[in-house]
Amino acid sequence: MARRVFFSFHYSNDIWRANQVRNCNVVAGADMAGFFDHSEYEDAKKKGREAIKRMIMRNLDGTSVTVVLIGKETASRPWVKFEIEQSIERKNGLLGIYIHHLKDQDGNSASWAGAKPDVPRGIEFPAYDWDKDLDRFRREIEAAGKRSDALRSPPKSYRSW
Repeated sequence: MARRVFFSFHYSNDIWRANQVRNCNVVAGADMAGFFDHSEYEDAKKKGREAIKRMIMRNLDGTSVTVVLIGKETASRPWVKFEIEQSIERKNGLLGIYIHHLKDQDGNSASWAGAKPDVPRGIEFPAYDWDKDLDRFRREIEAAGKRSDALRSPPKSYRSW
């Protein structure tokens, strides 16, 4: 089953790299899967912080997985931190993908991987280097979705004796 995915990344540094992952069309409705375009982001930015928050929240709606595309500065970005916090609050499964080695619009790649963003203890947040293996990407998204399903399921009651 295809999962609806929210993509979190450092917009100004990594949009070109992020699009390479997004355009592989592994997620359900890639055009509507929690991935906002340049004009939507720029419009929200002009309106201020609350408009950016509303845009993020709207794009998180209906998702069960958040894929954090990790470039060299992603972990320090305030909006990425907010997106991860909101994803955890919504019980989305998390998946990190290192994209530093992908080329940007100028043909440059970073020489080192950035840090994986911090999450609270006990939150599963596996990460791997983007390798264009679409079957692996599907499996990892589904695994994150199953973690989300488990968090969202009501606890099983035990029969009392």
